Amino acid sequence: MAAVNSISISTLNQCSDRRLPVPSARSLASNFDGFRFRTSFFSHYSRVRASTFSSRMVIHCMCAGTDVTTVAETKLNFLKAYKRPIPSIYNTVLQELIVQQHLMRYKRTYRYDPVFALGFVTVYDQLMEGYPSDEDRDAIFQAYIKALNEDPEQYRIDAKKLEEWARSQTATSLVEFASREGEVESTLKDIAERAGSKGNFSYSRFFAIGLFRLLELANATEPSILEKLCAALNIDKKGVDRDLDVYRNLLSKLVQAKELLKEYIDREKKKRDERSGSQTANEAITKCLGEYSMQTGL
Repeated sequence: MAAVNSISISTLNQCSDRRLPVPSARSLASNFDGFRFRTSFFSHYSRVRASTFSSRMVIHCMCAGTDVTTVAETKLNFLKAYKRPIPSIYNTVLQELIVQQHLMRYKRTYRYDPVFALGFVTVYDQLMEGYPSDEDRDAIFQAYIKALNEDPEQYRIDAKKLEEWARSQTATSLVEFASREGEVESTLKDIAERAGSKGNFSYSRFFAIGLFRLLELANATEPSILEKLCAALNIDKKGVDRDLDVYRNLLSKLVQAKELLKEYIDREKKKRDERSGSQTANEAITKCLGEYSMQTGL
């Protein structure tokens, strides 16, 4: 499994000149991605010509609509795959992310790519850092990706492959991937080609975070390098800057929330220890009094 190191907020700040206001606790998850779920299927026409052609068209459209996996089905698949309770600090964000990733996953232009996978793995590992159980953290990851009808192992393998590749790069070689041959280079060339063709590439914030992760591992976090890489990939840098700002704010809120959770857990543990200590002391006193009564015949 790929071990993703923490991305510092200060490092993220170097890659963007823009600053967005820190979102409220309620909007922590929903602000991560700017998607809004809208259902718009088929308009009902009161008058339809009874022609064979139009009938075929109506039937075809209705079948296409019913074949699409719904958000509710994706969430239900996740809950079926992982049935244990998840602490609310993690579950709230996970539920929002799975809705937003569902919308990305079933867009017409969506196509899985390793940079997207690296971005999601980075976000997931940041979100779940400090989770009580490593085994449960991996099980949740498996359930999450499978609920989207994708392969969790492919996500991890591709993320690790990109990390290893990026660590061997410099700022120059990273940007000039098009002039070299290699598996990762071919992946980036394919992305650049699809992004350069209108309608053939589906950009997302996971992709933006995957780009930043590549830059960070190559020690190339200067804004000018990000601009060059975006240009080489035919990606709009303004959109990447905006999405990295949102990610920075998400990390900031997660840090605050986890600190509050840790303080709460420490307080509860202290209370339990005090109650346990008091109960032990009372039992000891009771035992001593009992032994004294037996010895004195009282």
